[in-house]
Amino acid sequence: MKVSWQLFIGLALFYVLMTVIYWQVGGEAVGIGGMALASGLAGMVGFYVWFTQKRIGAILPEDNLQGEIADGAGDLGFYSPHSWWPLPVSLSACALSLSLVIGWWLSLISLGALVVSIIGMVTEYEKPVKAASH
Repeated sequence: MKVSWQLFIGLALFYVLMTVIYWQVGGEAVGIGGMALASGLAGMVGFYVWFTQKRIGAILPEDNLQGEIADGAGDLGFYSPHSWWPLPVSLSACALSLSLVIGWWLSLISLGALVVSIIGMVTEYEKPVKAASH
């Protein structure tokens, strides 16, 4: 992960430098704001990866200069083979964005649907803990 956080922090510094240059050249406010937000986003990702690497202390195969491609093989985590939950999440997010045009009443309904569908997607594979019997 050492390479990852260095890449993102370097990208954030590059964006800051380009933002300052763009501002000095006379760029518009929207462009300056967008570039500043991009630098902040890259900085946040870099900080998160750095913090995670410090916390877990794992050395990944991409950090080894003598590493082979096969060093990265193995289980990468659990990925849902099939799930219907992204469909209601996307439909309710679309309805929420359309509610800005249609009316406030739709925003209340679609926000409720969005919250319910996000909770459903996040907790899809949660198993209830059974109480120990005495």
